[in-house]
Amino acid sequence: MQILTAQELHNLAMNIVGEKLEKMGYEFQAINSQLKRHPQYVLFKKGEPTIFVLVKATNNIQNPNDYDVLWMETFKNHAKKQNAKVWFAGVGIANAESVENPVFKNQPYYVAFEDFIKILE
Repeated sequence: MQILTAQELHNLAMNIVGEKLEKMGYEFQAINSQLKRHPQYVLFKKGEPTIFVLVKATNNIQNPNDYDVLWMETFKNHAKKQNAKVWFAGVGIANAESVENPVFKNQPYYVAFEDFIKILE
C-alpha cells in the first residue's frame, strides 16, 4: 500500500474545501494547490469583498483548526492591504481504521472539516 504524500493530502483537502466553496456560490479567481503557497483560493462573489482562503491538511482530526497565530498575523496584514477577507479551512484527514496509521492511496479515510474560521472579516 502506498502512503499519500504531504502534497497529495493537501490536494485532497483542497478538493474537499473547493466543493464546499462551490456549493456556497463562490467563483474562483485563483487557485494555488502548491504546498506552503498562500492563499490557496482567491474567491469572488459579486458585491462582496475578495476572500483569501487558507487550506491546511492535518492528521489532527480532533482539532484540525490549529494554525500558526504569528504567521497568520503577517498574512492578515497582507490581506488588509488587498482589502480582502481571510478564511481558514483546517481539514483533518486520518486513516479510517486507525488514526495512528498514515493515510494510504485508495483506502478509506476519515475527514474532519466543519466550516471556515473567519480570521479577518
